[in-house]
This record gives sequence, C-alpha cells and structure tokens, in this order.
Amino acid sequence: MTFTPNDPNTALPGRPPVVDQATWQAARDELLVREKAHTREGDAIAAARRRLPMVEFDGTVEVVGPDGPVPFLDLFQGRDELVVYKHMWYDGAPHQGQCEGCTTTAWHTNDAVYLNARGVSYAVLTTGPWDEVASFVEFMGYAQPWYSVRGVAGPAGGDMGYLTCYLRAGDRVFLTYATTARGNERVNASLGLLDLTPYGRREAWEDNPEGWPEASTFQPDGGRPNGSCWYWRSDADGNADWGPASRPVPQWTRPGATPEETLGR
Repeated sequence: MTFTPNDPNTALPGRPPVVDQATWQAARDELLVREKAHTREGDAIAAARRRLPMVEFDGTVEVVGPDGPVPFLDLFQGRDELVVYKHMWYDGAPHQGQCEGCTTTAWHTNDAVYLNARGVSYAVLTTGPWDEVASFVEFMGYAQPWYSVRGVAGPAGGDMGYLTCYLRAGDRVFLTYATTARGNERVNASLGLLDLTPYGRREAWEDNPEGWPEASTFQPDGGRPNGSCWYWRSDADGNADWGPASRPVPQWTRPGATPEETLGR
C-alpha cells in the first residue's frame, strides 16, 4: 500500500497526522528543545531538594514488622539513606478494598536492588494493624519490608499516601523530604511510559487533540468525580465499578486472584 503524506484520503481519524520522515523529525526536534528544558529544570529542582533542611526525630521509636516491634533505625538496614512509601490503610477491608493508588505504588516498587546498590534502603509503612497487614502482604506477594506504624506520631508515622526520605548519621535519624498526590508518580514507571504514547494515559483530565478516543468515564459510588483513571476500581471483568467486590488496579487480574479469593482475609 502506498500513501501520500497529508493526503486527506490517507488520514486516520483520531490519530496523529501522517507525514514524511523529514517533517516528523522537524516536529520531534522542536519538541526536544522543550523536553531538554524540562529535564534541566528537573535537575535544578533536585539540586534544591538536596539543599532542604532536615528534622531530627527519635530513631528508637518502635514500628511493628514480621519479627515484632523494632526501632525505626532498623529500617535503614545499616545503610545511610532510606526511602519509605506510606501506604494508606482501611481497617477490616478485604484485600481488594485497600487504597487503589497506594497498591499501585507498592506494586511498582517491589524490587529495590538498584536503590540498595546506591546505599539506599526501601520500606513500606502503613497504619494498619499488623495481623491485617501481614495477610495482605502475603497475598500480594510483596518482596519489600512492610511495617505497621499504628499509633506512631511524628516523622516516623503521620499521614499516609506519601513518599518520604530519611537520612541516618550513626544513631541519629532525620526526615529530609516528603511528597504526595502526583508527587508519587515518579515511582510508577507505567505512567511515565504511557505519557510517551500518542493516546497518553487515557484519563479524562488530559489535554488531547480533537477527535482523540475518549477516556473511560463513570460516576462511581462515593462521590468520585466523573472521569476515571486506571488505578481506580473495576469489577472482575474490567468494567468500571465501585462496588464491594470491585478491584483497585489491573494487578488483580493476575493468575490466582479470583473474585472469591480477594473478598476477605
């Protein structure tokens, strides 16, 4: 099949215009200028982040893990730096009833080998009671260490749904950085790759060209805004739903995670 670039007879509705290689390269080079500026600004922000002050707190405060209570200092595993994801928790909820955004983040950080190679440890903290947390972690197959910070205040506990960084100097422990909401996206490599594709994330908030495929939209129970994102909930068949048997993320379709098996501990 032959085609002529920019010929309306070869245009594909709802898709980028068809052009020749040279035209594509020119457009790509123009965008690259903005991408490089974005990268350099990100580098400048990271440099400012490294210059933030820090807050010292008691590193002997206890958190609960598989071996019982341990001091927060143990989470460093002898390393000087620690990254923590603070996973929100709903007491008494079935496995699939836990936070859709948090389970997505935890799923994308199931191997910290490259962090460890740079002297950084990784752990997940949550306010759930340890017996519930342990059951959830076992079912999900998470490999990273989890701890309950139920009743723990201050930098070691506090609000959930955050990526948080800590620094150790001997037995002294410091809070250095925390971010939440879309700041957590840096963990999710899938979102970064989707942002490179012509259709993006297929979410209602995105700025898309005229005629682009519409994002999946629905008005689930609980007052969520119209327009879903893919880590919201669906039923076992993938249909948007906010019911008691719904699932928060695509990972729930993995082999063995049937609706019956995910309905309770």
